[in-house]
Amino acid sequence: MNVAAILLAAGKSQRMGLCKQLLQLADRPAVAHCLDTLTAVGLQEIIVVVSPGGDEVAAAVSRYPVVVAVNESDSCDMADSARTGLARLISDPTGVLVALADHPLVRPDTVRALVNRHGEEPDAILIPVHDGAKGHPTLFPAAILQEIGQVATLRDIIGRHRDKVRLVPVADEGVVMDMDVWEDYLAMAERLNPPG
Repeated sequence: MNVAAILLAAGKSQRMGLCKQLLQLADRPAVAHCLDTLTAVGLQEIIVVVSPGGDEVAAAVSRYPVVVAVNESDSCDMADSARTGLARLISDPTGVLVALADHPLVRPDTVRALVNRHGEEPDAILIPVHDGAKGHPTLFPAAILQEIGQVATLRDIIGRHRDKVRLVPVADEGVVMDMDVWEDYLAMAERLNPPG
């Protein structure tokens, strides 16, 4: 089994008002926390999708063994970013982990659990669940994720294949903690930033 990852970092952070991928958490930007998690698990191919104006995000990830792809779409929505990332994959993976740059607290053991489950059920769509709430990242069988060329959203793919969805319980609140508004960021910063 070979799992690749697409990190969606092209969002325009309209609700936040500034680039949330670059907000500092502890000693590094949020997007770096995401990549630390993905690389800790040993994923061999990671595509980071940025917006056309995402030069600073691209610079922030330049020290990681990743490929940066630019989502040229005006909307920079998740589906367009997934399409952009898929087009850059070269390793012919069996599964693709779609991770979000505004979920920087996801732990490596959570990603490892999804990858291991993919080894057991390579045809399943794997969604982590914490305390009954579905979260991110989602691990798609590569063949199923290719359908993003035919449908509007990632949610549409999941809807098409409800029989293949498996919910994976994890003890990781990070899967349901995102940074949509400033208060979300402050809550994360409080967990990670040293006092003072």
